Amino acid sequence: MSMNIEIFTRNLDLNDRIKEYVHKKVSKLERLINEVEETRVDLAYVKSARNAADRQVAQITLRGPGFILRVEERSDDLFAAIDEAIDKMQRQISRYKGKHYRGRGDGTPASAVAAVVSPAEAQETEEEEMPIIARRKTFTLAPMDEMEAIEQMKLLGHENFFVFYNANTNAINVLYRRRDGTYGLIEPKIG
Repeated sequence: MSMNIEIFTRNLDLNDRIKEYVHKKVSKLERLINEVEETRVDLAYVKSARNAADRQVAQITLRGPGFILRVEERSDDLFAAIDEAIDKMQRQISRYKGKHYRGRGDGTPASAVAAVVSPAEAQETEEEEMPIIARRKTFTLAPMDEMEAIEQMKLLGHENFFVFYNANTNAINVLYRRRDGTYGLIEPKIG
């Protein structure tokens, strides 16, 4: 089965060289996971990036029955960003397959599942699954309504999201910018 790859660009021209490179690299993912229904590659040039080395952005999204895998990488070279995104997606696919296929849904005891994993694989899995919090940030939330939050988001130059205390609902909300230029609002509830 041949993978159908959709390529979308923002602030850059899609030429044949880029298109062939993306198809060549992304089609290699097919041998790792074959139940992919949709493959989307978003390529962008972000001129307002804080660091000049982060201006070329490659985002890959794989959708299939019961899963969505998405990675994003940035670099000063578009081809390097694509390569880094492919490498990251390969790691994400192997992590997904490890959790999905080695799960204990069949009643197998944990000791039997642990015996299947070699020590080298276990160390690699532990290293990948242990995320590192590289930075913590604290800030004071001033009560505001949704329109004030949009204005504050624009003033601060936040392109993707803005956390604020909604004075109307007395709750912390997340305002985010959607791809079509509109805004979305996340209103968390404790479940």
